[in-house]
Amino acid sequence: MVKDFTIQNMLDLNETIAKDLFEGKTYPWEVLPEIGDFILKLGSTLSQDEYDLIGENVWIAKSATVAPTAFIQGPAIIGKDAEVRHCAFIRGKAIVGEGAVVGNSTELKNCVLFNKVQVPHYNYVGDSVLGYKAHMGAGSICSNVKSDKKLVVVKDGKDAVETGLKKFGAMLGDHVEVGCGSVLNPGTVIGRNSNIYPLSPVRGCVSADSIYKNKEEIVIKQK
Repeated sequence: MVKDFTIQNMLDLNETIAKDLFEGKTYPWEVLPEIGDFILKLGSTLSQDEYDLIGENVWIAKSATVAPTAFIQGPAIIGKDAEVRHCAFIRGKAIVGEGAVVGNSTELKNCVLFNKVQVPHYNYVGDSVLGYKAHMGAGSICSNVKSDKKLVVVKDGKDAVETGLKKFGAMLGDHVEVGCGSVLNPGTVIGRNSNIYPLSPVRGCVSADSIYKNKEEIVIKQK
């Protein structure tokens, strides 16, 4: 059991339209196989006064801004006041939270972005959950399949959790900052309020309120 990386310790469920998706689960990655079906169920309940149904199973808030060059495949929900910029590529099974930013050439697939998340420049976010106000710097990505194609195991020191998932990107807690050009390897889990230095290859778990400089140097923030 990696007790510090539960949904309760990482995420404010009041900051996502997908709150019910997380109910009854212990770890955030447990939602990954259910995102698509959840969107279909939730989308059919959204107010037509607030959301437009565009194409097949794509719900876009009327207050959202979507560039004409963006591509959105369903099922997907684009939340209120969200911004989807030029040439964004949303491949389906994606929830973009209220006030979130999906930037130029950013690709999303099977993921939940909580409110105010920013993935604004050349990011890849697949099979991942990004908590409230999480931010990924330019060119940082969530790598979601191991090179040996084995199932992903979440490791925190000597503790480990078998996920049973072949595809698993990263779980970011609320207010996580990921520096430019970083690679979050499959099964990466980052606790609330932590910062990742630019150009970092990250794997395993990073505790809340940490500054990740490299795998040998992770320091706790001074309060």
